[in-house]
Amino acid sequence: MSEIVYDALVIGSGAAGSFAVKELTAQGLSVLLLEAGPAVGPRDFDPARKKAPASSINIWERARATLKGQPIQARAAFFTERFSHFFVNDRKNPYTTPKGEPFLWIRGRQGGGRLHSFGRVLLRWTDDDFKIRSRTGKGVDWPVSYDELTPFYEEVEAYLGLYGNKDDVPTLPDGLYAKPANLTPAEQIFKQAVESRWPERHVVSWRYIAPDAERMPRPLRDAKTTGRLSVRYDAVVRRITTDEKTGRATGAQFVDRNSGEVSTARAATVVLSASPIESVRLLLNSASARHPHGLGNSSGALGRYFMDQLPCLAFGSFSKAKGWAVDGSAPVDPFYNPSGGIFIPRFGEGDAARGDFDYQGSIGRAPVSEETDARLAFFGFGRMLPYADNRITLDGKRKDAWNIPVPHIRCVIQEEERRLLRRQEETLIAMIREVGGDLECIGSPTGLKEMGRGAFPDADAFSRFMFRTWFRKTMCMGAAIHETGGARMGETPEASVLNSYNQVWDAPNIIVTDASAFPGSGIAGTTLTVMALTIRACRYLVDRYRTGLL
Repeated sequence: MSEIVYDALVIGSGAAGSFAVKELTAQGLSVLLLEAGPAVGPRDFDPARKKAPASSINIWERARATLKGQPIQARAAFFTERFSHFFVNDRKNPYTTPKGEPFLWIRGRQGGGRLHSFGRVLLRWTDDDFKIRSRTGKGVDWPVSYDELTPFYEEVEAYLGLYGNKDDVPTLPDGLYAKPANLTPAEQIFKQAVESRWPERHVVSWRYIAPDAERMPRPLRDAKTTGRLSVRYDAVVRRITTDEKTGRATGAQFVDRNSGEVSTARAATVVLSASPIESVRLLLNSASARHPHGLGNSSGALGRYFMDQLPCLAFGSFSKAKGWAVDGSAPVDPFYNPSGGIFIPRFGEGDAARGDFDYQGSIGRAPVSEETDARLAFFGFGRMLPYADNRITLDGKRKDAWNIPVPHIRCVIQEEERRLLRRQEETLIAMIREVGGDLECIGSPTGLKEMGRGAFPDADAFSRFMFRTWFRKTMCMGAAIHETGGARMGETPEASVLNSYNQVWDAPNIIVTDASAFPGSGIAGTTLTVMALTIRACRYLVDRYRTGLL
């Protein structure tokens, strides 16, 4: 492969990488995609894997996955055995954390990355997120604004065909929707109760994409049809190679996942989109004489300001509605469960409980009898501030199955986050109770609180015991699976790793377009913003490349 010099090398094929190869090939560039895992096809979506869990806690599914080498992945809040092959083997892919400060790194290595296991919810951010320092005096402002990203948001939404509705919510801008999204009868009752009680709170439907019947994400398919994309699966990238004189990238060295053979690929430009922790790890491992502390680390900021959103999880029932309903908004998929649910964005300015948090959930979607109160479940997401000592470093004492140093992850919340988590939980408890709901448990990295009949009251005693025992290892930082930062964008090379177009200050023919580029954590899902930033950055890269400015 070293004989071919591609216009662009893309590392990773998930939300960022798939849009990178689509954009670059559409612009006429020859592109090599390196994906650490195998190709994905129809065999990976066998409907026979779609089985009802033995209990609401699915403790035995998690136990089996743990025995097979996935003790970390099996702790994901909504882990299911059906998706186990879309999560990594933790024995082959270890990492370390400080003692007493766990971090749950949930990840997948295969064509399409975590696009096969994420909730498919795509939400816009606003200047409440991008300009947080201007608004609150905390954190740091992004070098881009909502207005600058709006056309790229629109492009992604129109391309993917979102399900959603025009809601006119100031704190959650409307997108472009191909088809409407429904609420269950129970969710409609809940929405009316909340919005009539609190005018500055809104309950809206998810904004999401349906499962792709072709199973390969559409951007990857479209890139392949151009004839300008070459893909190397099972290619575990070890380091980005650089020119000793200029310091610029020349390609990448990678290891065959199965054979262990080491190869080198060459390219004029590099797009790094391997997910935040992996991308930072790779940049750190790409140290050289020209980049002694890691590629792109002249500022000392590489690996620093790592964040995840603050997670809280709640279960209970809603007495104002009985039974359950199937949401028929999207076509039935033989492998995936139906999508859909409710989202409660950041409250409006006039709400005394307003804070940097939101809630995603569902009511009346879990099967129960017609006489039983509708079940409810909520996952809360809160803002985490960027701290310099929350960082990704390399652990020199441990290596993965391919002899690459593993990442050491420090993501520790401070008193600011503890206060916000308390408000996040207390607000959800009060809101649900006020409108006729009964919570059985709510928990976060601060611990588990049980009320009423307690957590999972209908599960067997052993499953309930294991749930309580495992909770702190399950609902710790990382549980939100919205990790950000580590290679943040900024206005100056002295305080950041990337410029406002995701370009590495120290090596301008490299862009980093996954969420490691984020200067702030936000409070909604990161995926749509990753996709929009990727298109924007790739167009900038192509323009610079063609005009000889790289």
